[in-house]
Parts: sequence; C-alpha cells; structure tokens
Amino acid sequence: MKRASPSNLARWLSILFAVLSGMYLLVGGGWLVAVGGSPYYVMAGIALLAIAWLIARGNGLALSLYALLLIGTLIWAVVEAGFDFWALAPRTDILVLFGIWLLLPFVYRLFDASARRGAVALVVCLVLTGITLAYAAFNDPQELNGTVAATAPTPSAQADSQPGDWTAYGRTQAGTRYSPLTQINQQNVKDLQVAWTFETGDKKGPNDPIEITDEVTPIKVGDMLYLCSPHQILFALDAATGKEKWRFDPRLKADPSFQHVTCRGVSYHETQAAAAAKDAAARQALPACARRVILPVNDGHLFELDAATGQRCAGFGNNGDLDLQHLQPVKTAGQYEPTSPPVVTDKIIVIAGSVTDNYSTHEPSGVIRGFDVETGKLVWAFDPGSDTPNAIPDDQHAFTLNSPNSWAPSAYDAKLDLVYLPMGVTTPDIWGGNRTPQDERYASGLLALHASTGKLAWFYQTVHHDLWDMDLPAQPTIADITDRNGNVIPAIYAPAKTGNIFVLDRRTGTPIVPAPEQPVPQGAAQGDRVSPTQPFSQLTFRPTKNLTGADMWGATMYDQLACRVIFHRLRYEGTFTPPSEQGTLVFPGNLGMFEWGGLAVDTDRQLAIANPIALPFVSRLIRRGPGNPEQPAASGQGGTGTEVGIQPQYGVPFGVTLNPFLSPVGLPCKQPAWGYVAAIDLKTNQVVWKKRIGTVRDSAPVPLPFKMGMPMLGGPMTTAGHVFFIGATADNYLRAFSTDTGDELWHARLPAGGQATPMTYEANGKQFVVIAAGGHGSFGTKLGDYVIAYALPNK
Repeated sequence: MKRASPSNLARWLSILFAVLSGMYLLVGGGWLVAVGGSPYYVMAGIALLAIAWLIARGNGLALSLYALLLIGTLIWAVVEAGFDFWALAPRTDILVLFGIWLLLPFVYRLFDASARRGAVALVVCLVLTGITLAYAAFNDPQELNGTVAATAPTPSAQADSQPGDWTAYGRTQAGTRYSPLTQINQQNVKDLQVAWTFETGDKKGPNDPIEITDEVTPIKVGDMLYLCSPHQILFALDAATGKEKWRFDPRLKADPSFQHVTCRGVSYHETQAAAAAKDAAARQALPACARRVILPVNDGHLFELDAATGQRCAGFGNNGDLDLQHLQPVKTAGQYEPTSPPVVTDKIIVIAGSVTDNYSTHEPSGVIRGFDVETGKLVWAFDPGSDTPNAIPDDQHAFTLNSPNSWAPSAYDAKLDLVYLPMGVTTPDIWGGNRTPQDERYASGLLALHASTGKLAWFYQTVHHDLWDMDLPAQPTIADITDRNGNVIPAIYAPAKTGNIFVLDRRTGTPIVPAPEQPVPQGAAQGDRVSPTQPFSQLTFRPTKNLTGADMWGATMYDQLACRVIFHRLRYEGTFTPPSEQGTLVFPGNLGMFEWGGLAVDTDRQLAIANPIALPFVSRLIRRGPGNPEQPAASGQGGTGTEVGIQPQYGVPFGVTLNPFLSPVGLPCKQPAWGYVAAIDLKTNQVVWKKRIGTVRDSAPVPLPFKMGMPMLGGPMTTAGHVFFIGATADNYLRAFSTDTGDELWHARLPAGGQATPMTYEANGKQFVVIAAGGHGSFGTKLGDYVIAYALPNK
C-alpha cells in the first residue's frame, strides 16, 4: 500500500533540496577552488549529495551525516569569521533550517530505525549552532565599547556670540557641526517629537538625472531659517514655526546629462551695521541687502538675495546674478556645478565647484575664485592646473581645461585669513597617463589659500597620482586641541575617502599626527603609472588587513559562494590596487569611507564624532573599440547623468565602469558592517567607542529592523548636551546617540531618505533639531521634499 502523499512530498522535497544544493555547491565550489578559494563548498556539496542518496533510501544515517556536516560547518565558520553574528548567519542559516526540517515528524518517519542516534546528534548540533549564534548576537567583535572620560570643558577658540544660531553649513565656517545648546540632553532626548514639517514641493522631474539628491543643511540666523531644495529653490522659513516667509526660484533647467542636481546649503553675510542691529526697529532701518543670502546654482550661477525679503541684490553681478561660466573653457550647462555653499569672509566670497567626473579631457576648469561680496567683481583666482595659478585670463582666453576641482564645502579661519579647500583630481579620474605635473600639483589634498588675495599658503597632498577618485570629499574641521603636555595646537582635520583622517597644523600644513609614506601595489594599466608610495595617517578608520575570501558575504551560502568566486577573479592587493582591465576591487571604495558629511567636533570636550562607511567598489577599464567610442556621438553633449555604471573618459585610452561590489542578488559582497558611528578623543587620537548604525528595514525585501551597520551619505551633528544626531543611513531614520558611550537614545521614522546632515538652533527659548528628508537618487532611498523639526514637548 502506498504511503500518504504528504510523506511522498516531504521525501521528494528533501531529496530535491539536497540534490540541487549539493550540485550548486559542488560545481560552484570547484570553480572557487580553481581560482584559489576555500575547498569547504566542494566538501559540503559532496556531503549533501550523499545525504540526498541516503534520504532516497530512507536510511537514518542521513541524519548522522547531516549532523556531521552542520557541526563541521559551524567549526569552519567560527575559524573563518570568529563570533560575528552577521558573518556566521549566511554560513549556517540554510543548513539550520533544513536540519529542523529533517526532524519534523512527517519527515523523520521516512527514515529507518538507525535514525534515532542521528536525530540526537542533529539536535545537539542545532542547539550548539543556536548557542553560538546567540552568543555572537550579543558580543559583536566589530563594535568597540568605551566611555568618554569626564573632563572639564575647554572653552572653544571658535566660540561665538550667537549660541542659538547656525550661521553656516558647519554651524560656523570652522566646520565643527557642534552646538553649545544643552536644552536637549541625554536624559530628555527620548521625549523629542515633531514640532513642525515643511514641504518644499520640489520633487524629481522627468528631465532630471538619477543623481538628484536632497543634501541640504539649513542655516539659521536670528528668527529665520534658510535652505535650498535640490533644484536650488531658496526658502526662508520662520525658525519657530516653519512657516514660509519667502522663496526664490532660480529656474534651473536641468537635463539628464547633469551629473548632479543637488544643493548642500547656502551662505550668509551681513555688514557691520547689520551685525550691530540688535532690535527689530534697527533691523528694519537697514538698507537692502545689508543682510544677504548667497545661493549657488547647478547651471553655473551664483545669486545674492536680501535675507529679509528675498529680493535680488541689485548691485551684485547682473541684478543679483553672477555668471560663474565667465572665462570657463567649456560652458556646457551642468558640466560645472557649484553644489556646496561658498565660504564668505567680511569682503570676499570664495567659491569652487564640481565638474563632471570621468567624462572627458575637455571639461571646465576647477578654478577657485574670490568675488567681492557686495559687487560680485572678480578679485582673485586660483587655477590649480595652470602654470601661474593666480593669473586671471582676459576675455579672449580662459581658465585651464580640467583643472582639479573642489566640490565639497570649505572651511575658513578668520584670524589667519586662510580658507581650506578639499581638492579633487583632474578628470578623467580613473586613468592618469596623460596628466602633467601641473595637473597633479594641487590635486587630491588640502589646499590653504589667503582668502583676501587667493595666494597659496600651503598644500598637503593626501593621494599621489590619484587613480581611484580618492579626493578629499568633506569639509575639513578647524579645532584648537590641547595635547597631553598642555600645549594648544591649531589643528585642522581632513577626513579622506581612504578612511584616513589627516591632522595638520593649519598655519603651515605640517602633519600633527604622523602620516608616513608606505609602499602600495604597483602595475598600472598600459600607458599609466602608479605612485610607489602613499601617505597613511596614523589616525584612521581604514581596514587593518586586506580583504580575503572569508570576508565575502551573502544572505545565504549560495550568494556568499558567488561573491567568493567574483572576489577571487578580481584584481585586489589591498588599498590602492591600480585600476585594471581585469577588474579591480577598490576598498575603501570609490564612495569612500568618508563622504561629504565630514566630522562633528565638540571643541569644548575635544571629541570628534565620525561615521565611516565600508562598502567596496569594482572598477573595470574598457579599451576603446566597439561600444566604447573615442568621442561622444553628439557635440555639445553634457555629462553621463550618474557617477556609477559606464563612464566614457573621452580623450584617454580607456573608459571605465564603476559599481558597488554586489552579489548576483544585489546584496553587498563584503560582510557587514557597512557603516559605523565612532568617537575619537582628539587629545590622544584614540577611538573611544565604535558602534554599528542602521538597519535593513528599507533595503531588504522583507522590512525587518535588523541592525547590521548600513552605508551612509550625510554626517553627524553634536551638541553640548552630550547628544549627537545623524540621519544619513540607507534606512529612513533620524537617530540620537550618547556622545559618551555611543548608545542609541532615540530615533524617529522619516517619510523619505535622510541623506542630509542635521542641524540645531534655538528659537523663542526652545531648541529645535532639523533635518531635510528628501532622499537620494543613486543611493536608492525614498525621494521626498520634507524638512522636519523636532523639539521637546511644551511643559
């Protein structure tokens, strides 16, 4: 008599799983062994095929052999990955589930009497695996637990007379992102609630590129909040209520060739008379544009608006509009884009801009310019690719093609009259065989210029002959630090994509924290070269060891095996492995361990908050030929409209593809964490604590809030209340953490991605925390148009 159909189904499902899994692991594992990887998968595949045969015969030895496979896998996993839950999970998850399946009554009764001993062994192995995973879940080896030592605050040299304001992108032009406000603190931050929400109405349009982003950090001056939306519409809001006072639309005409449509912020300037006007009557008596807001626009324009009314400042440029394309060698809209707010001194606007990455050798100049803040007259220029950087061309000439550019926000020390610019590299970024010494003299490093004259003060290069787009991506931070001997050091902190934080004397550019030159991998693509050494700061979050096959990851053993095969087929010899036609694993990746969010530095306690990320990329050089032409098909075409995928690099022998290192199912191939928050004691340059941040709630097919440590775009903001705030992660949250321990104290669900740096201010006696929640196109978070303020409830 035939057995009941459920038993037959259970038998065939069990055999099918074991056969298909065994064949996949055997074939894929054989491929992995052939490229130099672990033999585990071959052995596991053989074991599963043997188990399938035993199941088909109803032989209870199947359970004994499966128990042996499970415990062997657990031992192998711990030896490879240690007690890291998210590293152990994909090595064991499928096997644990199938082991439980085999013990279910309707499956277990398929076996003969010899199954009893195997079942006991399998239960023991499952329990041991569960205990190991539970231990790993509560003892994360990637996290560092510690507590910031309680010390007396050191009065900040950058302290100001407006503690309730946030007058520049980094609160002040020192770029600290630190507020002295204390109303919100570690004890009450859990009570924060939405105070007001403002919707800009500025959303992605049909002609926008993929890379449309809402990265703005508002500024607050007096009773007004100023911010720009992705299309550079400028809004003035009542700081206490979020009600709109006025708006200005520059009518940006973006198209899909623009590499960016974004606005990180605006700048502010006021005359001495305006600064002295303390009451409403005195402010109303001020002439027009005594207080002004400066707005950069992605089509190469700079506007000045009266801060009170939003009217154009008629005496600036052409009725408030300054054409930054003047004297540019290429004037195609979107190829030169000022995406970050300029530095503004008492007399000069210092502005630089982004140029299209990896497009061609015929692109605009990355020239840095100083304009009179009231008239818009060009006062000075610093053209980094020119033989004579300070020379200003006449109307029959132009600045230098493809000069290195500075796209991230700059910092300013008023006492030294020095502006500090994080520099990028001459385009195209991923091949440098045609670059001249002038092209690279001021590339990929920190440039200090005299703000009044544009004359060079010093330059410190952080990457030599940059072939990885490893520019300085963030606003540097100015802080006076007291060392262990009581000496006050005028420092500047420059976080780099490489994970290094370069700490320099801001007067001279001399390293304070050593950054010795170290040998790096050699062997450039044909026609190119590689610098024999690179500087490696001793204050760093860069990887302490090279990646190996054991660092590859997946949701299951199947995609983890695929990632291992892909990894071993790529060229990878550690940090600064040169680009190749084979395909190079770039880690730290092209996105960088640090991006434009920068550091938040509590200058009173001499403590820095950082949010490094760890997401490898893959670059692959593509020779010219079919499908990869020498020149664009249409003359006058702009950029690529994206920073990932195929990049043409017209004018050099190779195009390039740039993509995150992902598995065939779209998950990162490197095991998590991919993002952290951490605290650095700046007196000792030691990391005090480091914690994973972010969940897969908005990334996984099933919205589960697993804390894995997510990639980020955006930065932290910290306060004297010993609390710091950060959005940035690939899940839609704003979070608050203790600066003392790194413990999460509060979070709020955002209606869209929070790829912006938050800020804080005081209005009518109440402290607010504000973040733009508008998402990020290429980062893949939900787009929106929200600006949200949080505050404590009224007593």
